[in-house]
Amino acid sequence: MSKDRRLGKGLAALLGTPQDPVTGSAPAVATPTSTTAAEETTDASSHDRELRLNVHEIEDNPFQPRRDFSESELGSLAESLKEHDMLQPVLVRRQGERYQLISGERRLRAAIKAGWKTIPARLREADDRLVAELAIVENLQRKDLNPIEKALSFKRYLSEHTATQEELASRLKIDRSTIANLMRLLDLPGAVQQAVRDGQISAGHARALLPLGDEPIQIEFSQRVTNDGLSVRATERAVQEYIQEEDEEKLDSLSTTNLKSTRRRNPQLTALEQELRRVLGTRIEIHTARSGRGRIVVHFANHNEFERIQGIFMDQEATELRVHRG
Repeated sequence: MSKDRRLGKGLAALLGTPQDPVTGSAPAVATPTSTTAAEETTDASSHDRELRLNVHEIEDNPFQPRRDFSESELGSLAESLKEHDMLQPVLVRRQGERYQLISGERRLRAAIKAGWKTIPARLREADDRLVAELAIVENLQRKDLNPIEKALSFKRYLSEHTATQEELASRLKIDRSTIANLMRLLDLPGAVQQAVRDGQISAGHARALLPLGDEPIQIEFSQRVTNDGLSVRATERAVQEYIQEEDEEKLDSLSTTNLKSTRRRNPQLTALEQELRRVLGTRIEIHTARSGRGRIVVHFANHNEFERIQGIFMDQEATELRVHRG
């Protein structure tokens, strides 16, 4: 399955046609008619009309996931606008006596940089929830939007609209795993998240650090990835080796009697322990007694990590219930 396939068709549905190579936007404006961003169509809506607005009348989109805009890219786009004009209006909604941007912030910023006083805009009706969805969809497949910004936009949406990851995935027409994998990055230490923001390590590198479970160790590994130029696969191997060495050190610290008992444990339990660690992104311990009874210990570092792990179990339970009822 390709990456574009996994991300779904939300962006294409919003814009209607491929992006223009000069302006970075689609030559035709999408005009949504349904209640979700991913089901936007290119049919004209009676609620939409084209305007030409003063650039200083348009307020920023409060739901915009993107925080960093490259000045060099905006400069290039500004020059393109001067030469080719703007092929797609920005999308706005009415907010009192002013207007609020829904999509097209790069174009608006570039127009201001180009010295434009007014800009073509399409006015439409949209509530906060739809505006938030459109902002996510517009940015979801942008390569210059870093994974942490995407994850934060998901987190904000889920919190403000009391939605589940599955509900958001359904509305955006993307895989729930895309949302879950990005949001897991928010469980990493701030220093590691910043390394992802700065492009020092990739989201794949960062996810590989999750099973370590210990923040100082995660930061140390992040620096090692940067300094040694490790690939994602090499990082995964290094993390696995560290975990195995850590487990062996714990075995060596046991008494001789306990050591023999531990070494006789079912190798399937050890494999399961490692698999659960990989899936849950935290340290797992499985303890069994001769009677066959036992317990599984799931470690978490803070309340946020506890809620993340709880969400994994809840999502799985909801899926099983749907399958059973189906």
